[in-house]
Amino acid sequence: MSFKPATYLGIDPGTEQSGFTALYPGGPKHTGVFQNTELLDHCEKVLAECDQQGLGVRVGVEMIACYGMPVGREVFETCLWIGKFVARFPRVTGHVEIRKVYRREVKHHLCNSAKANDANIRRALIDLYPPTGGGAVPQIGTKAKPGPLYGFKSHAWAALGVAKTAEANWHILETFLQSQPTTTAYL
Repeated sequence: MSFKPATYLGIDPGTEQSGFTALYPGGPKHTGVFQNTELLDHCEKVLAECDQQGLGVRVGVEMIACYGMPVGREVFETCLWIGKFVARFPRVTGHVEIRKVYRREVKHHLCNSAKANDANIRRALIDLYPPTGGGAVPQIGTKAKPGPLYGFKSHAWAALGVAKTAEANWHILETFLQSQPTTTAYL
């Protein structure tokens, strides 16, 4: 059995926009915050690029979790988008694996603490990359001298956290159940 290098796609879903990053073996690419409808098309382009490079694709999608509090319309809208993202991948290509990544798993993997917040996670992600750019945070860099994380903002950081957690913990993450068409017999 030969090992096929993989690209890990991280998605931080939202009601209208979602964070996305593609974590290639050489580092992150195609990062940003996209309108959900645009992200579906963007993913197809990334999958085609991975296919051309002979890379496998593993997708980590941040999943909604119950914390015992009431939720509103936005949570249900986000759930619908998670379903759309998951349903889209198998139709695009057959070599995509998809896993659920819960926020608590990202916190534990990157910060070793369930109490970590977005700033802690961002700092932990920055510390994973070499300081090759310019400016005060050379891992991010500047326009003139960009670092490996140049261009990351808002939900793209969360998507990178999802991708890094998926990369490190793929074998223990939950899969999405892919329903198969069934025939129902009525009596």
